[in-house]
Amino acid sequence: MRTEIIVAEHAGFCFGVDRALKIVYNILSNGKKVVTCGEIIHNKDVVRDLEKKGVRIAETEEELSKLTDEVVVIRSHGITKEKLKLLEDNKIEYHDGTCPFVRRIQKIAEEKSEAGYDVIILGDKSHPEVVGIASFCQNKAIICCDDIELADFFKKNLKNPKKKVAIVAQTTYNINMWDNCVRMAAEALPNAEIINTICNATSDRQRSAVQLAETADLMVVIGGKHSSNTVKLAEICSRHCKECIHVENASELDFQYIDKLLKNNTGEKFIIGVTAGASAPVHIIKEVTNQMSEKMIMEEDFNFEEALDASFKKIYTGQRVKGYITAVNDAEAIVDVGTKHTGYVSLDELTNDPALKPADVVKPGDEVELIVIKVNDAEGIVTLSKKKVDALLGFDKIVKAKEEDAILEGTVTGVVKGGVIVLYEGIRVFIPASQATARRDDKLEELVKTTVKFKIIEVNEQRGKAVGSIKIVRNAEKDAAKAKFWESVNVNDVFKGEVKSLTTYGAFVDLGGIDGMVHISELSWNRIKHPSEVVNVGDVIEVYVKELDKEANRISLGYKKTEDNPWVKFANEYKVDDVVKAKVVSITPFGAFAQIIPGIDGLIHISQIADKRVTNVKDVLAIGDEVDAKITEIDIDKKRISISMRALLETAAEEAPVEE
Repeated sequence: MRTEIIVAEHAGFCFGVDRALKIVYNILSNGKKVVTCGEIIHNKDVVRDLEKKGVRIAETEEELSKLTDEVVVIRSHGITKEKLKLLEDNKIEYHDGTCPFVRRIQKIAEEKSEAGYDVIILGDKSHPEVVGIASFCQNKAIICCDDIELADFFKKNLKNPKKKVAIVAQTTYNINMWDNCVRMAAEALPNAEIINTICNATSDRQRSAVQLAETADLMVVIGGKHSSNTVKLAEICSRHCKECIHVENASELDFQYIDKLLKNNTGEKFIIGVTAGASAPVHIIKEVTNQMSEKMIMEEDFNFEEALDASFKKIYTGQRVKGYITAVNDAEAIVDVGTKHTGYVSLDELTNDPALKPADVVKPGDEVELIVIKVNDAEGIVTLSKKKVDALLGFDKIVKAKEEDAILEGTVTGVVKGGVIVLYEGIRVFIPASQATARRDDKLEELVKTTVKFKIIEVNEQRGKAVGSIKIVRNAEKDAAKAKFWESVNVNDVFKGEVKSLTTYGAFVDLGGIDGMVHISELSWNRIKHPSEVVNVGDVIEVYVKELDKEANRISLGYKKTEDNPWVKFANEYKVDDVVKAKVVSITPFGAFAQIIPGIDGLIHISQIADKRVTNVKDVLAIGDEVDAKITEIDIDKKRISISMRALLETAAEEAPVEE
């Protein structure tokens, strides 16, 4: 089988990116210091090269306002109107590297908004180009990422179809998506002014990528992972080619995955198509194609002796090598890799731990395994990474953990779309939101920077990707805790638990993985209408086991304490014939109930309200009235107390002096 590598007709640097970079390098050649407003382009290799030449990045207005002797270069994506004004107001020297196509959209947005149009921008709302364009609008711009968001906006906000609306797009916007949005907008807004602002280079690049993808067995898309146009290229190629990979540089090529595709191919020829985003330099495209060419040649016509001989003479990006540490300083480790090159491992390629120094990781004489990141034959330098090898070893542990169904422990480093990332042995494990928390409404952000236990539920060895689950481990721990709880729990056992939810009939309390219910009647000795009168969600309260049903896994809890029982207090402090002051709390046809102490009411029968006949209780008493009454009967067992106002009136009459 023959392997053929074909590079798309339109790939790599566009005019705007090339122009911005030439501005930077030209200023550097004149010996001046350069600061760029954000990354000049979305390509790590280019940005890293500029950093080595002393180029700094300033993101915020505060950083820009403090510049003195440095020259500012505005990146190809452009900047906000506010930052541009700041540079001019502070008389800071700057060179505008904004792509002319981007500048045109900024001008359109500014002019249309000033003319009273609502401006709709189709693009990524977090992308610096879109942020910059939106800032030139007099009123707040409407930003939609795709036809779904646009349709949703029309549905919720479009009250006046005749309203003046202008629609533009990010220069790197997907052509097919643009066509969908245009059709939708034309139907919803017949008078809308629709301006196609997609860059010609973007259109050409996407079109040639599609043509190549339709004939290729594998598409390799080169460019920054944060580059909007490169990500869109990868999405487009994925729809037209069975297999597609996105790499930033040659070091990310997965030959194990490519080998598998070759072995599974039944045709006489295997075509690898290559395209690149606007931020991919020519030398990186060549590095990728050259390395694939070398690999394919070795696969098709392999000679062990020649390969062994070549290994002593050549070193290439992505190669796994062994070397000896010859020296260590505060910034890097220097390595002998057995070739004419001097190897360097920077601190950030030695370890993920920012608290460590190179000397904390390696020492002279150590034999280490490394991966080649970059080769500079002209200067005799090779840049290496220990961290990437550690990651590969870490992935081996991931695979083993999946096979053995083992529990791993890692740190949650951040929240991403659809879930969180856990770092384990240098490997980023994706945990979907549905597998991260016990409840849907739990906040993922609360997991960040915490150590969690998880299991691996899916592994893609070819792509070096792993998916895990925190929920599986927590559910297993919860089930174990439940089993242990039901084995040992007894009636009258006391627990401290957190109130998890309230209903009209009671409160549910978490006893540590087991939920029990405190019925509303068990919350207070007083009459209450709702549990929230006594407890709130989140309260930690002490409860005791009132009833158990181990077969049904149900537990009823008690909260009110015997020592707080008002009947106990009443029995200790009151007796028949005592005179009490009571407050009327309810009225019935047969009498009135009056509170003697909180939780204890006495009945004043209608016949005991006055020393004369009463036909309607409300004629004499009202709720809230405070009256004096004598206790005439106490029945603690039946929780009944009778009190009499009439008894006091009769006593007063008997004791009154007789007039002669």
